[in-house]
Formats: sequence, structure tokens, C-alpha cells
Amino acid sequence: MKLSTQIILAFTLIILLSAADSYTNYRLSLKVNQNSQFLSKSEAVIRNSNKTHRAILQMQSAVRGYLLTNDSTYLFPYYSGIANVPSLFAEQHTLIDSNTVQSSILDSISILHGEWLSYTSELIRARRENPTTYQYLLDNKLKKHIGKNINDSITQKFKRFEKIEYKTRAHHSEMLLHSLSRARTYSLVFLSLTIFVGICSTGYIVMMITQRINSMVRVADTISKGRFTIVKDSKNDELSALASSLNIMSRKLEQNIQELENKNEELNKFAYVVSHDLKAPLRGIYNVITWIEEDLSNELSPALKNYLNIIPKRTQRMEALINGLLEYASINQKTSPEFVDTNALVDEIVQSIVPRNFKLQIIDLPEVFTERLKLEQVFSNLISNAVKYAKSNRPTLEIKCQKVHGIYEFSVKDNGIGIDPEYHQKIFEIFQTLREKNEMESTGIGLAIVKKIIDDQGETINVESKPGEGTKFTFTWRNTKTI
Repeated sequence: MKLSTQIILAFTLIILLSAADSYTNYRLSLKVNQNSQFLSKSEAVIRNSNKTHRAILQMQSAVRGYLLTNDSTYLFPYYSGIANVPSLFAEQHTLIDSNTVQSSILDSISILHGEWLSYTSELIRARRENPTTYQYLLDNKLKKHIGKNINDSITQKFKRFEKIEYKTRAHHSEMLLHSLSRARTYSLVFLSLTIFVGICSTGYIVMMITQRINSMVRVADTISKGRFTIVKDSKNDELSALASSLNIMSRKLEQNIQELENKNEELNKFAYVVSHDLKAPLRGIYNVITWIEEDLSNELSPALKNYLNIIPKRTQRMEALINGLLEYASINQKTSPEFVDTNALVDEIVQSIVPRNFKLQIIDLPEVFTERLKLEQVFSNLISNAVKYAKSNRPTLEIKCQKVHGIYEFSVKDNGIGIDPEYHQKIFEIFQTLREKNEMESTGIGLAIVKKIIDDQGETINVESKPGEGTKFTFTWRNTKTI
């Protein structure tokens, strides 16, 4: 499965969890809203019920007061109730559902209230117009608690109505709390699942990508060190193309390196053969000149003797060039690294190359684990170069080392004739020399050898010099054991 597909699946799963969370919360919010609306309506129902019951009770008190005192002012609440109570009953019917127990209770209260109104209206009219009829009603109805029984029934109906309402209200309150609790629980569950899925999918993808990239980095590192391995990758995604390209590059590099090594080997053989074939004629020319000088010295003119003296110098220079080419060609030969005391190494070179009239300083040279022959070639050529271009009076040579960020930085400094800045890069090219061509020791190969060794080691070399102010070569060298 491709990485993009895996990432899309992970995000899709997270989005689905978020959608499920939102949908669940939406459904629960509808329930919360329904229960909240019911509780709000329930408050209005209870408030209206209390208001209606209180109006009826005030009507009852007004009737009792009038019957006792025959004072019509007591009937104001009664007549006000007659006008208001029906509208209160109608409002209550709009607040409760029809075809329910509460609706039937409300209807029965309305009927009882109507009966009570008929009973009280007859009493009031008799009290006001006909004392004989009033006395009859008083003895046969009022004293027999007909009105009281109706009022008690109304009170009981109101209590039952409110009891049912409070019970239903408690149920919806419980449902509201339950919905809120479920909303919190579901939100926490979905949030936890989303975080868990997000962390797991991200961790898995990152770990898988990191592992595969690290394996490719390790292969690239081994390739850079000359070991041409391949990446083992069985996936079929975007990184597989990179792994395949890296494997192709590794095999191609291995093939190219092998071909290059074969060609280098052929070139080295060719160089040795050519040098051997070139040295033989040179020795023959040198021997012929020697024989002429020995056998015909008395017959040679001064001009001819001068020409004959030039020929050996040129042949010796040619031989020096051939030897330099052989040395340059042998640079690529690998040797096993070992612990090298550079102080002893440089001292040995100095003893064989540097004249006694030099003022010599060797400062802080370390012990390194490296290829001794290559480091020896670098020091030999740099020290030899300092000796060649030294001033005749009071020549000095300073060789020291300092460690910069874990890398050794060696320097070879002299007070010789110096080098013009325009030649600072040219001197490292093969056959480039600042001396005349007829000077045997200046083949122009020494610094080219140094440069080639430094480049092969992956190090750097710099020159600081001005005419008449001496020269300072600085090069870096790593401890092989720390690589």
C-alpha cells in the first residue's frame, strides 16, 4: 500500500471519528433541547395550575364571606374568577398534551368548577332575593357540605394533577442530566479514540518512513565508503522508487569503480613498462656521452664539450620526471592503517632532507592512526619543497599541528623566496614548477602528488605566501580510527 493511501486512510478514520462524535453530540443535544423545553413548559404548567387553583380558592372565600355578611363587596374576587378561570383552563390545555391523564383531570376539574358555580350562583341569588329559598338551600345543601365536597374534590384533583406533573418533570430532569452525562462520556470517548488513532497512525507512518530512510542512508554511507550494498525493500510505494534508484546507482557505481580499477591497473602497468623502456635509452645516451668524453676528450672543442655537458643534465632531468611519474601513479595503492608517531616520522624525513644550516622547529605533532606511506609522502614533498626554495642565508623551517573540531591541522612554514598569489593554485598542477626546466630537482610533480593524496583522503590544503616572505602550507588530516 502506498504511503499516500495510508496517510489518507488515517486521516479518513480520524475524520469519521470526528463526524461520529459530532453526530452523537447533535442527537444528544436534540434530547437535551427537548427535555429543556419540557422543563420550561412544565414550569409554566405548574405556575398556571397554582394560579388557577388560587383563583378558585379566592372565589370560594368570596362566596363564604358574602353568605356570612350579605356584603356584596366580598363577591368582587368571585366575579373576577368567573371571568378569568376559563381563560386559565384554556391556557392550561394549550400547555399540556391532549389525550393524557392530566388533560382528563383538567377536564374533570373544569366540570366540578362548573357544578360549584351553579351551586354558588343559586345560593347567592337566593341570599339576595328570597330568604325562604335561601334558608331551604342552607338547610338542605350548605349544611350537608355539598359545596365543601365539590371544593375538596377540586383540591384533590389539583394535587393529583400537580403530582403527575412533578413526577413527569422529575423524569425529564433525570433524562436531561443523563443526556448531558452521555454527551460528556461520548465526547471523551471519541476524543480519546481520535487522539489514539492519530498518535498510532502518525507514529506508525513516521516509524516506517524513518526506518526505511535510515536503511537507505546506511546504504548510501556504505556506498560512500566503497562498499556497494543494496537496499532490501519489499514495499510498493513512493519510497520504493527511491530505493530502486539507490540500488541501481549502487550497482552502476560498483561496475564503474571496477572498470576504473581495471583501467588504473592497466595504466600503472603501462607506466612501469614505459618508464623501463624510457630509462634504457636514457642510460644508453648517458653512457655514450661518457665514452666520448673519456675517449675523445683531447679532440673536442670547448663549444662541443659545453654541449656534451648539457646532455647529461637533460637526461638526468628526464629520469627524474619518469621517477616522479612512477611515484604519482603509485599514489592510489592502498596500505593498511597503523599508529604513526608523526613527530618521529617528520624527524626521520628532516634528518635525510633538511641541511644542518636550517633553523628547525617541530611543535606538537600527534600520534595518528592512518596510512603511513601517504602521510610520509605529503611531509616529504612539502619539506623538500621548503628546502628547494629556501633562502641562502639563515633559512628556517617550522612544522607544527593543532586540533580543530576533532581534525588535525598540520602546517609546514619556511622563510624562502615565497610564491606570487597568482601561482597559488597553479603550483599544484603536475609539471608546474617555479624553477628553470634545466634544474634537475624541480620536476613539478612533488606538490601535484601532495594535492592528489590530500584530495583522495577527502582533506584540504591551503597555501599562504608572498614573494620574499616565505611560504606556509596548511593541510588537514583525520584520524582513521575515529571515522
